[in-house]
Amino acid sequence: MVKSYLRYEPAAAFGVIASVESNITYDSSGKHLLAPALEKLGVWHVRQGVCTKKLSPSVSSRGPSLAVNCVASSPSSLVATGYADGSIRIWDCDKGSCETTLNGHKGAVTALRYNKVGSSLASGSKDNDIILWDVVGETGLFRLRGHRDQITDLVFLDSGKKLVSSSKDKFLRVWDLETQHCMQIVSGHHSEIWSIDVDPDERFLVTGSADLELRFYNVKHELMSGESMVIGAETGNDGESSTQNKWEVLKPFGEIKRQSKDRVATVRFSKSGDLLACQVAGKTVEIFRVLDEVESKRKAKRRLSRKKEKSTKMEVEATKNVEANHNTEEARNISVVTVPDVFKLLQTIRAGKKICSISFCPVTPKSSLASLALSLNNNLLEFYSIESSASTRTLAIELQGHRSDVRSVTLSSDNGLLMSTSHNAVKIWNPSTGSCIQTIATGYGLCGLILPHNKYAMVGTKDGKIEIIDIVSGSLSEVAAHGGSVRSIATIPNGNGFVTGSADHDVKFWEYQIKQKPGQDSKSLTISNVRSMKMNDDVLVVAVSPDAKYVAVALLDCTVKILFMDSLKFFLSLYGHKLPVLCMDISSDGDLIVTGSADKNLRIWGLDFGDCHKSIFAHADSVMAVQFVRNTHYMFSAGKDRLLKYWDADKFELLLTLEGHHADVWCLAISNRGDFVVTGSHDRSIRRWDRTEEPFFIEEEKEKRLEEIFEADIDNTFEDRHTPKEELPEEGAVALAGKRTQETLTATDSIIDALDVAEVELKRIAEHEEEQARGKVADFQPNMIMLGLPPLDYVLRALSNISTNDLEQTLLALPFSDALKLLSYTKDWTSNPDKVELVCRIVTILLQMHHSQLISTPSARPVLAVLKDIIYARVKECKDTLGFNLAAMDHLKQLMASRSDALFRDAKSKLLEIRSQQLKRLEARTETKTEKRKKKKQKK
Repeated sequence: MVKSYLRYEPAAAFGVIASVESNITYDSSGKHLLAPALEKLGVWHVRQGVCTKKLSPSVSSRGPSLAVNCVASSPSSLVATGYADGSIRIWDCDKGSCETTLNGHKGAVTALRYNKVGSSLASGSKDNDIILWDVVGETGLFRLRGHRDQITDLVFLDSGKKLVSSSKDKFLRVWDLETQHCMQIVSGHHSEIWSIDVDPDERFLVTGSADLELRFYNVKHELMSGESMVIGAETGNDGESSTQNKWEVLKPFGEIKRQSKDRVATVRFSKSGDLLACQVAGKTVEIFRVLDEVESKRKAKRRLSRKKEKSTKMEVEATKNVEANHNTEEARNISVVTVPDVFKLLQTIRAGKKICSISFCPVTPKSSLASLALSLNNNLLEFYSIESSASTRTLAIELQGHRSDVRSVTLSSDNGLLMSTSHNAVKIWNPSTGSCIQTIATGYGLCGLILPHNKYAMVGTKDGKIEIIDIVSGSLSEVAAHGGSVRSIATIPNGNGFVTGSADHDVKFWEYQIKQKPGQDSKSLTISNVRSMKMNDDVLVVAVSPDAKYVAVALLDCTVKILFMDSLKFFLSLYGHKLPVLCMDISSDGDLIVTGSADKNLRIWGLDFGDCHKSIFAHADSVMAVQFVRNTHYMFSAGKDRLLKYWDADKFELLLTLEGHHADVWCLAISNRGDFVVTGSHDRSIRRWDRTEEPFFIEEEKEKRLEEIFEADIDNTFEDRHTPKEELPEEGAVALAGKRTQETLTATDSIIDALDVAEVELKRIAEHEEEQARGKVADFQPNMIMLGLPPLDYVLRALSNISTNDLEQTLLALPFSDALKLLSYTKDWTSNPDKVELVCRIVTILLQMHHSQLISTPSARPVLAVLKDIIYARVKECKDTLGFNLAAMDHLKQLMASRSDALFRDAKSKLLEIRSQQLKRLEARTETKTEKRKKKKQKK
C-alpha cells in the first residue's frame, strides 16, 4: 500500500513591523498607519501602538509568498497594495477583506496613487508601463507606454484629468487621460527622478532626484491660464513665458538646495499643504515651510528692497534717466516670487537608523503643525510631532520584532514558549498567538536553550559568553565561557547539564544548579564547567545522542567527530562533505545522524558504523538548519535559498517544499509532538508551520512540482522571446491594461466548454421537438452538467463567473468560431436588464478584436444587424432608468432640505462625524477617570 503523510502548511508569521522595500501610509481617518510586513499589510492603531489587523492574501502551501512593494490609501476605507509579481489587491480596511485583485503588470509594482475622489487608481511598475484602473468597475482602462525605465512615482492633476509620472529615465511625463496621450515631456534632471508630489491646491509640483537640489514647477490649469505666479530670475523674464506652448502643464519655477548629499527617496506635502517633507536615502528628513501667496510676496518685496538699497549705494553717480528706468524695473520686479520666497527650511529630523519611508498624518493635530510617521530599516516605526521650533518623537513601535536577523529559535519542553535571539536582544514569544511576552537586552546571541520548567534560558553569544536569563523577572547574568564565539549549545538528555562548542576549538561540558544566595529570598541559576575537550579546529556544531552515549562535534575541516560521552574517546569520523558542516541532528532512536553543509547537501549516516546511507542535493544554497521530528525518521531542513523542506530519511525522498520566507532561513525548531515547526530568517520574521489532517502522497507532490515549473514558464509561451521588441514612440503610446494569466486561460477554456455543452443541448432539444411533432411522446432528460439551467443561461453563468478585470484577456484568447457562437447568444441576453452592461462589454470587445473577419463573414451579418437594433435600445432604457432614479433622489434631497433648517449632508459623513464626537467624549471620560485615580494614589 502507498504510504501517506500529513501535510504541513503556513499558519502564522510574526516579528516584522515594517518591511524595508515598501512605503508606509496613513488611512483616510488618520487613526491607523498602514505598514507592509513582507506579504502582509499591518494596520497599526497610532495612539495605542497595537496592530489591530493584518491583511494578507489567501494562504497557499505551494508557491512563494510575494512581498508588498507599495501601498496607497484612498479617501474611503479602501487601500491598494502592489506586489512583486505585478498584481494589485484592493482591500477594505474596515472589513479586513480583499475586494478585488487586478492583474496587468509584468514586473513588480513600484508606484500607486489614487485620485482625489478615489474612483481611479494609477499604477506604475518595473515593466516601464503605467496602467489606469477603474476602482468602481474593478477593471483596467488602458496602459500608457513611453518611459524607458522603472516608474518611480505618480500624481494626478486637474481633478484627475491629467497624470504626471516620474521615472528612472530622468524624465517627467504629463499624460492627458481623456485623450490618452502624452502631452508634455519635462527634461532637465541629471539623474534618476525618485519621487514627485503636488500640493493640495495644485500650485507647485516638486521633484526629488540624486541631484543636490529640489526642482519645483508651476502647475498650469486651463482656468488659471490668465493668472501669473511669476517665474523667478532662474527661468528668465525675457518674455519666454508668454511664448511657451499652450499645452505645457508644468513650467519650471526654480530650484532649492538640499542639506544632505544623499539621493532623495520621498517628497511629500502635508494634507494642509503648508509643509513639505524631503526624505533622503539616509537618516534625515528635511521639513520645509510652504508660505502662502501673501507671505511669499511680502518676503519677495523685502528681498528686492534689500537689493535696491545695495544697488542705490553703488549707483550714486548715475544720471536721472537711468535712475528712472531702474526704479520702473524695480517696481515691475516687486511681484517676482522665487522658490526661496515660498519654501523655507523649518527643521531637519534625524533618526537613529536609515529611513525607508515617511507619511504625513491627514489629520492636523491642534498642538503642532503636523504628525509624521517614519519607518526605519531596523524594523521600527517612529512618530514625530512637528512644531515650529523643533520636532519631538511621540511614539516608537519596536517591541513586536527584532532589530536585525533572527539567529536562533528554541522551543520550551512543553512547547508553550519560544525564544529567539538576535544581535542585541532575546525575545520570548507565545508560539500559538505570535505575541511577544518578554524582551531582554543581551549580546549577539548565536544559539539558545530553554531549560526544563521554563524558568531559565541560556544564550551563547558571539563574544564567547553564556548568558543566563531568568524568564519570569527578565534579569540577566553572564559567564565568560569561551575565548571565541559560542556556536552551539546542546542539552544532555535526562540530566542537568549541557554542552557548548566554540570557535576557540573547545567543547565544554556544564552543569547547572538552582541556588539561593545568602541574604536573599530569590533563587538563581548557576553553571559550572565540569569537563573540557580541545579539538583540532573551530567547533561549528555539537549534538548529543538521546541516550547520552555519544557526542557529535562538527569541525571547520568539514568532518564530524563522534566521541563517547563518558570517556570522550574517539568512536567515528564522518567525512564526505566538501565544505564545513553547519548543522546536524541525531534521531530519537539513535540510529541515524543527519548533517547539513555549506556544500548544499544533506548526508544521512548510520550511527552504528558511520556509513553514509545517502547524500542528497537538498538546497540551492547552504543548508543552515536540520532537525528530526521526534520519534520518527522524518526531518526538516532550512537553507539560504529561503526554503523549508520536509524529508523522509528512510526513503531519502523529498516530501514537501514550504515557501514563505523572503530571505535566508537561519534556524528552525520542531515541537515535541511534531505538530508544528518554527523558523527564523534574515527577513526578521518568525514563521510557524502547522501539521494538518490532510494526507498527501509523494507521487502527487512530484506531479504538482512539475506543474508549478510549467506554470512558472507560462509567460514565455505567450510571447516569442526571440522576436525584437517594438520601439516605443517618443510621445508615448496606449495599450490594453490586462495581462494574460493562468486564470484567464482557464476562464477561456470554461467558456469554450460551456458553448460546446450548450450547442449539444440545443441539438437535443431540437431533436426532441421533432419527435414530439411526429407523435413520439417521451420525457426530455436535461443534461445534469448544466445544473438545471437552459443553454442560454448556462453560457451566461460561465461568463458572469469571470472577474471584470480578466474578461478582456479571456475573450482575446477565444477562437473566432467560438466568438461567433457567443455573439449569437448575446441578442437574447439583452432582455435581462441586470446583464445589459456585461453584454455591451462582450459585444464591444469581440467587435474590436474580430472586426475584419466579421465584415468578411456572411453568416455574421444577420447577427450584427439584430444586435445593432437591440443594443442601442437596451442601453437607452438603462440610461433612462438611471436618469430617472438620479432625478428622484435629487428631488428627495430638495424636499428634505426644504423641510429642515439644516443643510442636506451625506449620511455617511454625518455618521462618521457623530461617531468621532462620541469617541472624543469617551476618551475625555477615561482621561478624567485616570486623573482622579492618580490624585487618589497621591493622597494615599
